[in-house]
Amino acid sequence: MRKFCISFLILTIIVLTGVAVSLPKTQTHTEYLRIHIRADSNEQDAQDIKYVVKDAVVEFLTPKLVECTTKEKAEQIINDNLENIESIANSVLKRNGFSYECNAKIATEQFPTRVYGPLTLESGFYDALILELGSGSGDNWWCVVYPPLCFTTSGTNYVYRSKIMDIINDFMKNKEEK
Repeated sequence: MRKFCISFLILTIIVLTGVAVSLPKTQTHTEYLRIHIRADSNEQDAQDIKYVVKDAVVEFLTPKLVECTTKEKAEQIINDNLENIESIANSVLKRNGFSYECNAKIATEQFPTRVYGPLTLESGFYDALILELGSGSGDNWWCVVYPPLCFTTSGTNYVYRSKIMDIINDFMKNKEEK
């Protein structure tokens, strides 16, 4: 009986090791900083205000992040401005008659694959500025803060100084060389 138990234990360990090795690995992407805005619900007014909040936050962040040449610097600027970001979002919500507020934080979250022009960001875990509007249970919007790949709105295009395009191009070139 003792030999059977030992054999069973060894076989179990071998099987579990094989399963663990064959599972797909979850990637953590450390070179990007994303932004993720979660609406309070899927009702149309909650979805609409999500984009108004996004526009106000992007307008606030764009001049602050324009000089960033590293993800760490962008993350530091955002961390230093979390209260301002919440205040801006809360002002937009209040001005538009919403009683709930925004909670902003930087956290690591899982994102699906997303294509931004010539760049494909694979699914995996990314650091992100999270803006949770109210319950945050509605559909969401996400994009990339660093490098700045998608700070545009439906009615307004933010035009970056050429320095940003240089940063993006350098980033893309360094990524290809690796």
